[in-house]
Amino acid sequence: MLLAALAGGLLLNVMPCVFPILSLKALSLARAGESEAHARIEGLSYAAGVIACCLGLGAALLTLRAGGEQVGWAFQLQEPAVVVALFALSAAITANLLGLFEFTLPGFAAAGSPQGAFATGLLAAFVATPCTGPFMASAMGAALLLPVAPALCLFAALGLGIALPFLAIAFVPALRARLPRPGRWMATFRRIMAVPMALTAAALAWLVWRLGGYPALAYVLALGALVLALLALLGREQRRGKRALVPALALLAVLGVGIATMPQPQEPRRFEATYIDARPFSAQALAAARRSGKPVFVWMTADWCLTCKVNEEVAIERLDTQAAFEKAGVVVLRGDWTRRDPEITRYLTAQGAAGVPLYVWYDRKGAAQQLPQVLTPALLADRAAQ
Repeated sequence: MLLAALAGGLLLNVMPCVFPILSLKALSLARAGESEAHARIEGLSYAAGVIACCLGLGAALLTLRAGGEQVGWAFQLQEPAVVVALFALSAAITANLLGLFEFTLPGFAAAGSPQGAFATGLLAAFVATPCTGPFMASAMGAALLLPVAPALCLFAALGLGIALPFLAIAFVPALRARLPRPGRWMATFRRIMAVPMALTAAALAWLVWRLGGYPALAYVLALGALVLALLALLGREQRRGKRALVPALALLAVLGVGIATMPQPQEPRRFEATYIDARPFSAQALAAARRSGKPVFVWMTADWCLTCKVNEEVAIERLDTQAAFEKAGVVVLRGDWTRRDPEITRYLTAQGAAGVPLYVWYDRKGAAQQLPQVLTPALLADRAAQ
């Protein structure tokens, strides 16, 4: 399980959900060529941030479950306030990379420092861990069933896996020698890296809309505009050589009040029309479908899970999959875990899964088999044809 957690964390570096935060690593990787000692300190600091975040999330998850809460991996993105905080942070990082202000919050684009690398590691892990991929699902599922000490070891191994590429750059001179030397190009590169961060902020705004509807979206866009205005004021004061304490305090106050007063969703989510005729998941619906003698496909997803969205685009929401399912009479049950749902969490736990995506196929006799977390275009059509 430790090796699975390590491999799962390593593979997260190439999963689509992690790509937006690679821009944060890129500047640190470029700076790592300055000296061997500096590169190693920054690599260790980054790894410490990643591992600390994974341990913190793991400890919080285990504590909540011990208290009777039905939560799973990536539970933090089921809370609108957390998503709003990440949106504000992404907008601030974008403004920092564009040079709107130079107050390093929390140090991503400054000259390399252990504190900045540690903070980058914290954010990288916080954004990356909602995704699951090969090897990771079994390890995180086991962590929910093990005693506290070995479970935390699995969370630490996951963090180490996420940090391994950066550690390799820091400690292997041959790899570091292939990086471009620091120079003026870094100023241009820094601004280019604002693009993926802006896209991350846009994606988080979309997720706020999915979690809370149009009132929440309007609220968070207004909050973002106010944050950017305060950051612009902060930058102006900095360029005048002043301490800019008032704009900084105003910014913290706005963020605190804005996140605390975030509108909460009032209505349950509704499924949009898709190629696949999916019914909402419930334990009763699953039991009835299995008694029908038809194949059953259980499809667990969430809007904040980009791996889920890629699978849906590549393998599920396709005309050939629709045709194969209709021909075989497949019953499709879709569980949306974007918001906290105790019934879906119980099902995930029963399947040994800590989070989404999860795909389970029940044959006509009711026997269950978990499908891979990364689906191929022909996998579902071939399974329906059997």
